[in-house]
Amino acid sequence: MNIAIFGSCVSRDTAEVMSDVHVMEYVARQSVVSLIARHGSSMRELERLQSPFQQKMVTGDLMGNGAARLILAREEADVVLIDLVDERRGFWLFPDNTVMTNSIEVESCGAARSARRQGARLVRFGSDEHFEWWKLGFAALEAELRSQSLWDRSILLKIEWAAAFEGAKHPHSTLLSSVGRAQRILRRGAKQAGRSFARGDGLGKLLKNVANVSPTEAEEFARRASEANRTYKRYYAHASRMTSFTISRQSESVRISRDHKWGPQPFHYRNQDYQEIAAEIRQVFKEFGE
Repeated sequence: MNIAIFGSCVSRDTAEVMSDVHVMEYVARQSVVSLIARHGSSMRELERLQSPFQQKMVTGDLMGNGAARLILAREEADVVLIDLVDERRGFWLFPDNTVMTNSIEVESCGAARSARRQGARLVRFGSDEHFEWWKLGFAALEAELRSQSLWDRSILLKIEWAAAFEGAKHPHSTLLSSVGRAQRILRRGAKQAGRSFARGDGLGKLLKNVANVSPTEAEEFARRASEANRTYKRYYAHASRMTSFTISRQSESVRISRDHKWGPQPFHYRNQDYQEIAAEIRQVFKEFGE
């Protein structure tokens, strides 16, 4: 099976567990908004990126070439996978109404600072402004792929972020679980207070230590996943209405892998999760020919 991707790690990591799959094209670090408001010129800060892949992705974003690259692979691509992971950081809107996706690479090389100096402002993911721009961009992606008979071969991966590590229970957002989290924080605060008291710290510092207890990694990932899944909801609802094939997973059914090669993140899942998504892609692919 030959696959083209417009998205990022959800699609990429799923394709990697499919031993018989060849990725024909991989468009990453690019919001669909770039298709309709391409900034058009490269930025010298990109020279600081060490990876040719990173340079290619960010330059592609500035040129808004994502749909064009997929179309170049149309003769060989059996399936186009689409996910929305790279929308999560928003985009920079320049005074001339062109955009640059706010990828990690853009931040790390200084292009984001340069954009700000040029009068650009960050349009944050989840804002009404971002959503309206994104709908126009997604419609452009559909139109481009449909014109080349690729839209009917496209699958939307609607995979919620995982809120728990592999082997742990999903943290349900109930009053009881909130109380439980508060109790755990209080216990950690009490331990810190005990150590502070043993050192002879004053009451003010003791209380400050109790108040400043940091969440655990698991608690922070759970918070991020819950927030992201709420924010993504209307994006995926809109995209699902426009695509013929959607593969969905709820947060409760996926888990964060501690052993993921790119490190633990709420959108880096267990091998088991990728295998199950891959099996469903194969099933949908069979339906293409029916």
